[in-house]
Amino acid sequence: MPSLANGLVVGHRKLSKDMYELEFIAPEIANECKPGQYINLKVGNELDPLLRRPLSLYDVDKRLGSITLLYKVVGKGTQILTRTKVKEYVDVMGPLGRGFKILEEKSNALLIGGGVGIAPLVYLARVLKDNNCNVQVLHGTDTKNNLVDFNKLEEIGVEYILATDDGSFGFKGFVTDFLKEKINPKEIDYIYCCGPEPMMAEVAKYALVNNIDGEVSLEEHMACGVGACLGCARKLKSKDELYVKVCKDGPVFNINEVELNK
Repeated sequence: MPSLANGLVVGHRKLSKDMYELEFIAPEIANECKPGQYINLKVGNELDPLLRRPLSLYDVDKRLGSITLLYKVVGKGTQILTRTKVKEYVDVMGPLGRGFKILEEKSNALLIGGGVGIAPLVYLARVLKDNNCNVQVLHGTDTKNNLVDFNKLEEIGVEYILATDDGSFGFKGFVTDFLKEKINPKEIDYIYCCGPEPMMAEVAKYALVNNIDGEVSLEEHMACGVGACLGCARKLKSKDELYVKVCKDGPVFNINEVELNK
């Protein structure tokens, strides 16, 4: 069951033009968090915006009781969130949703993130690494200014490859180009993916062709977080008439389970 808490902000910094990292202390929620789940955050103290904002778990430290979020400013809510200061409190509900499957030790995991979609994969990488899995991370963005996760990935000790569309850093091209050109599918046991849906559709196609299982994490407008408002309903591949609620049944689904927008 999700909990409500007032989280004490202990860190908030701007990473790039419109990307921020926010860390707060909420031990009861942090202790229950699993990779791939999310929290709903009340933004500001006014009635507008009324609804909470869903944000992925970027990193969790259960020993300290801290949760770190990575967010991109995309509208009024996240713009208000940028004004939050250290030592203030944030109104948090969570953890919410279904998280990623955690592989057995020694398994080979490939994590693929596009843009801010790298957020839920960083905590996942940490947990998989703690479980003695071999972890490789591919992160793609449009330009080097949006590559923000160097330090955390280095701290976790995983292998990571960076790709930019304009070639300003790392591999030049889409991260899916790197996947198809450089990755040996025989060396992958499982794929985890989060980012723009056309990118995830390409990854799902690659997984299907090479008979690799995996999961994707969908980014949706999850207003209520408990499946009540139906604002995040998505169709399943296998049953045309059946819809799932991303906020409650996901946001993580099997890589072949849901229709992805190409």
